[in-house]
Amino acid sequence: MKKMTKKELNHWEIWQQEREPESGEYLVEKYLPLVDYVVQRFMISLPKTVEKDDIHSLGLEGLLDALDKFDLARDLKFETYASWRIKGAIIDGLRKSDWLPRSVRQQVKKIEQAYVELEQKNNRSVTDKEVSDHLGITKAELNKTVSEAALSTMISIDQTIQDDTGQVALANTIENNNAESPERQLMENVLKETLANAIDRLPENEKLTVSLCYFEELTLTEIAEVLNLSVGRISQLHSKAMLRLRAAIVSVHDNY
Repeated sequence: MKKMTKKELNHWEIWQQEREPESGEYLVEKYLPLVDYVVQRFMISLPKTVEKDDIHSLGLEGLLDALDKFDLARDLKFETYASWRIKGAIIDGLRKSDWLPRSVRQQVKKIEQAYVELEQKNNRSVTDKEVSDHLGITKAELNKTVSEAALSTMISIDQTIQDDTGQVALANTIENNNAESPERQLMENVLKETLANAIDRLPENEKLTVSLCYFEELTLTEIAEVLNLSVGRISQLHSKAMLRLRAAIVSVHDNY
């Protein structure tokens, strides 16, 4: 965790030990801009029918949940943990509102599975034509589905994955240098290496989109300006990249 001021650390300690309201209010006020930042990035990819106030309320729930569950002793920045919780709360809230038609959701699952099968078989990133041929649809239909379901390619922190100990929340795969389990540490290392390799072999525009979005922390609008493409096209590239990366994660857990 980055170095805190004495005042900030004091509020954290009081909040975690006593749940004192004044300290809780201080921490909410301090980290509220993080909610605004995450919401701003989300709104670019959401349908116009989704209200920003609704998304902000979901994000605030995620922040409160993060404040409630964060372990100060863990070797992890709160901003990193909270960002995942805020994103997860927004995604889970949207899923519960069932904004995505079931038919589109099912088609996305088929596309994701196609990436898993084809990229395992070929050991490389596959083209849109290869995926569409595999599914018996046109490239236009593939791109339309990916564009319609941009949000479904994001991973909620509360979504579970399977390992030898049973169902594990993805939140638990966030790096923790104090982790005591060699098996868990091995899995984390394998996941990181797999994702690094998967990102490295992404098609160039998808790789650039992922890099600018998650490493440079640009919005989709800013990325569109950098790459001289439409926001819709950037959203589509982001969705395809996430499907490929999820396919890489699925491959790891299928093989361990």
